[in-house]
Amino acid sequence: MTDASANPPGTARPAGAGRPPTGPRAPQGSRRPSEAAGSGGRRPASRRRGSDGPPDDRHIYDVLVVGGGPAGSSCAYWLAEAGWDVAVVEKKRFPREKTCGDGLTPRAVRQLADMGVESELAGAHRYHGLRAGGFGHIVELAWPEHPVFPDYGYTITRHDLDGLVADRAAKAGATVLQGTEALEPLLRGPTAEDATWPDGRLPRCDGAVVRTKDTGATSEIRARYVVVADGSLSRFGRALGTSRDKGMPQGMALRGYYESPRHDDPFIESHLDIRDPDGEVVPGYGWIFPLGDGRVNVGVGLLSTDRRWRGANTTKLMENFVRGAPEYWGLSPDTACGPPTGGRLPMGLAVGPHSGPNAVLVGDAGGSINPFNGEGIAYGYETGRMAAVAVGQALSGGGSEALRDFDHTLHETYDEYYRVARAFVTLIGHPEVMRLCVGLGMRSELVMAQLLRIMANLLRPDSLGAAELAYAGMLQAADVVRQVRHLRAALA
Repeated sequence: MTDASANPPGTARPAGAGRPPTGPRAPQGSRRPSEAAGSGGRRPASRRRGSDGPPDDRHIYDVLVVGGGPAGSSCAYWLAEAGWDVAVVEKKRFPREKTCGDGLTPRAVRQLADMGVESELAGAHRYHGLRAGGFGHIVELAWPEHPVFPDYGYTITRHDLDGLVADRAAKAGATVLQGTEALEPLLRGPTAEDATWPDGRLPRCDGAVVRTKDTGATSEIRARYVVVADGSLSRFGRALGTSRDKGMPQGMALRGYYESPRHDDPFIESHLDIRDPDGEVVPGYGWIFPLGDGRVNVGVGLLSTDRRWRGANTTKLMENFVRGAPEYWGLSPDTACGPPTGGRLPMGLAVGPHSGPNAVLVGDAGGSINPFNGEGIAYGYETGRMAAVAVGQALSGGGSEALRDFDHTLHETYDEYYRVARAFVTLIGHPEVMRLCVGLGMRSELVMAQLLRIMANLLRPDSLGAAELAYAGMLQAADVVRQVRHLRAALA
């Protein structure tokens, strides 16, 4: 396992069963962030900058990062800050549109603060908690106090946010090639070192064939290590042999922007009783996130645990949700800023393998989205940072063994929590259970406050309160669900 002293900032995982991970470890004060990814000192001074120029096919980078979203830019920043020679290829140019709820939870804010980006969010809307509604009840819940994460979040469009983080990586020294699409991986046959790796891992990859969109010219970018971070559909990852575990939940979401008089509300809002055109409650939720600029981000998300998943019409769900939203938001077809957009969200580390002798898979490309709430930005930043640690250690002499450690650390950090989340969303996939659990929970602010801490992955590592005890019970229930599922499979 990776040496804890080399891990990126975040919180150490508490010992003992029933305690959730809180992500990468907390800052140690005296240690520079760059030390987390090793001390490179390898990049020539002339390359310590971002770039929009054409790729140099004669140069061999230390690391090629495919994708400039949250996971890719986070990974590139931490590696470049440590002095490694990093290239990022992003097929679009910033700023660019990205379908998302646009909400930054305290977990995401912590990562942005550590990268020095929070100070650049002056124009973003800062909010203080969640207003949850369902089955005739509404409760306002402030973000809890936490020793690692702040008690506030931001809303900011990905159109604005992603460019800020990519620019931060460029200022740290990464070569960021915008408008450059990775077409296919450069694969190499197995080496003697690869023979020590089991089957079911990423192959050795020497870089990528890329195309510059402005000219249409193709070239090769070569690197010693490759980080795959090209999003939930991950064309590059599939070319390397990744696939989604269809037994794990997947989300399907649709979002649009609306003008609203409550655009600067101090709470983001979610509704847990969204209904299909027949008036039946479906497993998922609707959201209204104020952006502070005259608009709100409105969307619906549906989970694959529902029996109607394959025939679901998210457009109809969205129309029903907007029609039934609280009047104070002022939502109607007339206030829509344009047609909604959507996509599918692989959850709970459902996509893999996540590592190979010189390649790793991070962020949405690896299905790192939280099944509890559909949050992906924070986990993109965190997994990108974990990958930076592993790749930096590999470059510092650890070789491919450091990437084995990445795979181990990734699963040790999230598997237990995501197992609970998967069991939870499977359970609420039954409409009668959904109605009972949510209907009862909405009657108690205390219950909802503890559920918020669990679903947002904000349990404390330094105390054992009601939320931590509830999580322990959910963990035991998740183990029972898993055992029953395995028994059924064995008897089938």
